[in-house]
Amino acid sequence: MIGDSGHKSRPLPAPEDDLTVAFWDHCAKGALFFQRCSACETWRHLPRPRCAKCGSKEWSWQPSTGRGTIFSWTVTHQPLLRNFPEPVPYASIVVELEEGVRMLSGLRGITPAELRLDLPVEVIFEDVGEDMKLPFFRPRKAGA
Repeated sequence: MIGDSGHKSRPLPAPEDDLTVAFWDHCAKGALFFQRCSACETWRHLPRPRCAKCGSKEWSWQPSTGRGTIFSWTVTHQPLLRNFPEPVPYASIVVELEEGVRMLSGLRGITPAELRLDLPVEVIFEDVGEDMKLPFFRPRKAGA
């Protein structure tokens, strides 16, 4: 997509429910938060009203460490959309965070050819529009 300014733009999240809106509101502030069950303390993502483990409706948003490891990935060699801003090839990664949730995201800081299973990564946020930041992951710095 090309925006009004003629620059390439990426598709942005368009949440349709309050739980997903809350997740993206945290990201817009540069913070990664996930739901955590108040009854059994299980972390969860994607946001939902009940715990998949115990069925409880009681939960709260809790901050994530933002640290995890690469669980899986796929590499795209052709843009999926004309004028998509990511240069190809790029990797879409599944990160298993320290809290136990898995999250799909993008990769920064290394090439797709350098990816390996269990690579330690950390979240970073990129400004992509007014009041919008997207979480991406990069290799974790030594000692972090």
